[in-house]
Amino acid sequence: MAGSQRARAGAGRTPGKPGGAAPQRSRSGQGSRQGGSNSQGGGSRQGAGSRPAAGRAARGGQAGQGPGRGRPAQSGGPAAAEGERAARPAGSGVPGWLPLTTFILSLAGVGLSVYLTYTHYTDTALAGCPVNATVNCTKVTTSPESMIFGIFPVAVLGLAFYVFMAAINSPWAWRADLALIRWARLAGVLTGIVFVLYLVYVELFEVDAICEYCTGVHVITFLLFGLVMYSAASWNAPAGKAASR
Repeated sequence: MAGSQRARAGAGRTPGKPGGAAPQRSRSGQGSRQGGSNSQGGGSRQGAGSRPAAGRAARGGQAGQGPGRGRPAQSGGPAAAEGERAARPAGSGVPGWLPLTTFILSLAGVGLSVYLTYTHYTDTALAGCPVNATVNCTKVTTSPESMIFGIFPVAVLGLAFYVFMAAINSPWAWRADLALIRWARLAGVLTGIVFVLYLVYVELFEVDAICEYCTGVHVITFLLFGLVMYSAASWNAPAGKAASR
């Protein structure tokens, strides 16, 4: 009886402190090892996550420098193109002063032609025009040569010509920079200069008199001819090179 009680008591007790503590230490060891493995695993995962970020950052830095492998980025885009167009002079390859100059000259030609047309139909003497052996405006404007084919007054043709030139020499027409406008401008001054040379010949050799207002129109036509021919020579020139002339 006593032996069986001791056996039961021994079976109920924990088999020794060293033996009992060992499983606890092993569990704590396992926990620490698991924690260590988890921390190491987390560190490795974080490291794995940081490397692509660094790679992306590096690639981003290269992309900021250029579109491929460190090449410098090319400046462009709509904003840069718009800025470049804004920096260019009006018209293609012509200096900025030329459009305004041709427009002012064309308006001056319109004003003189309007006055000559008015005096032609009202038989009004031209103001400030002296009458002598060389200058005689009335003799010129009333001569048979002042009518083309006896139908069209030269003053009216001059008015139509300068209204057309004022339209195609306006700042808006120069800014449009269309090939059709450039060719029309060139054809206009070529026609005008031929007609002016004919009128100068008539005044000097047939009428034998000079009209001051007509001479003013002729001078304006010569100036327009020179400026438009200058712009035509600059059609294929770079804008910066033409503007520096």
